[in-house]
Amino acid sequence: MSITEILFYAFSAVLVVAALGVITARNPVHAVMFLVFAFFNSAVLWLLMEAEFLAIVLVLVYVGAVMVLFLFVIMMLDIDVAAVRSGFMRHAPLGILIAAIVIAQIGSVVWVKTLGREPSPPAPSLAVEGYSNTAALGELLYTKYLYPFELAAVILLVAIVAAIALTMRRRKNLKVQDIGAQVAVRARDRIRIVKMPAEPRLPKARPASTEPWS
Repeated sequence: MSITEILFYAFSAVLVVAALGVITARNPVHAVMFLVFAFFNSAVLWLLMEAEFLAIVLVLVYVGAVMVLFLFVIMMLDIDVAAVRSGFMRHAPLGILIAAIVIAQIGSVVWVKTLGREPSPPAPSLAVEGYSNTAALGELLYTKYLYPFELAAVILLVAIVAAIALTMRRRKNLKVQDIGAQVAVRARDRIRIVKMPAEPRLPKARPASTEPWS
């Protein structure tokens, strides 16, 4: 067994543990931290497969942006952790059933692909002159997988709108801005010029005498 295979199985095991931590953590912030850890391990696996661009994108986009958005939404939603804990075991059977269905579907797809796959030449390595996995990925995304790529973009847009709608919901003691009223405001409704009467001019006081007392 080579050092690459040892690293692959080691980081894969850590990735599975981190993924289990995401779905078993009771605190939402801890779940996000486990997800960040899982992303880092996934990036290492991409590096082992000579896909440096995907590894960098996974760290920069998901860890640097998406996870910050998750934390922002969690903080703004003010989630009641006690209520979430109380309903965890009640929905556990349904969650286990859905997870089993997803695993069976993924396994069936992998099994069918493995049976029907013919031996193919090895993938080009970075050592080949002129090869770029970034260019190959872009060519696949905008040709063969163009419609799934656009569909993913629409789903992300809907998720952004949903996050904004959830954070702007009305709660008790919440100060809500009326953007329309702020834009339609007029200066004469906000500023009032008041003319104050002039104060009477007082006579100037005489300077104190500096002559010595006699």
